[in-house]
Amino acid sequence: MRENEDRLVDRWVEISNAPLRGRVVDSDVRRELRDLLRALLRSSESPDGGADLRGLLADLSRTRARQGFTPGETALAVFTLKEAVYELVEADGGEEVLHGYISLSRTIDELGLYTFEAYTAAREKIIADQTEQLLELSTPVVKLWDGIVAVPLVGTLDSARTQVVMEKLLQTLVDTGSEYAVIDITGVPAVDTQVAQHLLKTVMAARLMGAHCIISGIRPQIAHTIVTLGIEFGDIVTKATLADALAFALRQSGVEVVNRRRTRVSVRAEEA
Repeated sequence: MRENEDRLVDRWVEISNAPLRGRVVDSDVRRELRDLLRALLRSSESPDGGADLRGLLADLSRTRARQGFTPGETALAVFTLKEAVYELVEADGGEEVLHGYISLSRTIDELGLYTFEAYTAAREKIIADQTEQLLELSTPVVKLWDGIVAVPLVGTLDSARTQVVMEKLLQTLVDTGSEYAVIDITGVPAVDTQVAQHLLKTVMAARLMGAHCIISGIRPQIAHTIVTLGIEFGDIVTKATLADALAFALRQSGVEVVNRRRTRVSVRAEEA
């Protein structure tokens, strides 16, 4: 295999790339497979070489996972080495060489399975990272007024998302020094006992930071559900709309909203 390295790598690249239909660059694949072949040969001579080989296989799996290849296509890059080596063995025809090929074939099978496992782990990590990013993007904390921030929630509120909401809200309270936080649940499809508990946890966490929370977006259907389930929000202020919650927070902050005309609204801050 060492003596026929170039020929073996060329044939390996040709076989492994055939099912991929031009989705990879031949030069990149040739470099990856050549490194794998050399690491495989080193691992057969030294126990320390196995760690390098597994590291290269893990890198290959992560790269293919990011590029959108399937687990089978990724493992195929390893399994096709058997076909390329067999062509060399078949040309030699020696019995000793055939016995060596059987041993090599078992090793390649183990490496292929390891590649499959590494791909699965890499793919799960990518999905987890993307889920976390989506949670952060779907949970913005916006500043409505000096000292007033809002968290508009859309979609289902579960434990993982509650943690993100709580962290972002508390950090924003620290950064802005806001005293009032409006949690708007207009976009939450339903409120059950679990969702209510998550909301209460967020409110209590904000209170520990010295901020007052207002829950807005209590639609008639949600209000009926809350009453039916016997959910108690205690002394937490609730409003039907985000506008009502903002008006309440402004009044509590000492800001008076005066409607001078039908089409204009002016705001006057009361003197302390």
